[in-house]
Amino acid sequence: MSATDEQGWFKSSYSGSEGDNCVEVAVRLQAVLVRDSKDIRRQPLSVSPAAWADFLDHTARGPWGAGTGPRTPRAAASSP
Repeated sequence: MSATDEQGWFKSSYSGSEGDNCVEVAVRLQAVLVRDSKDIRRQPLSVSPAAWADFLDHTARGPWGAGTGPRTPRAAASSP
């Protein structure tokens, strides 16, 4: 993930050179916020840190649990 602004939003390094067709994530103490990089004025989706960690674990296993997805440290979901 790469930084997108001073508010702590991060964008995937896979978003491409244009950088406007991706989701952005901000980790807070009580929630992980997710927003559309094309419309950052809309209210972000808010999920619990535990739900975000489960999402990361699920995507890292790949579509059939084969371990083919990118590995993202689970600890990243719990850092402020």
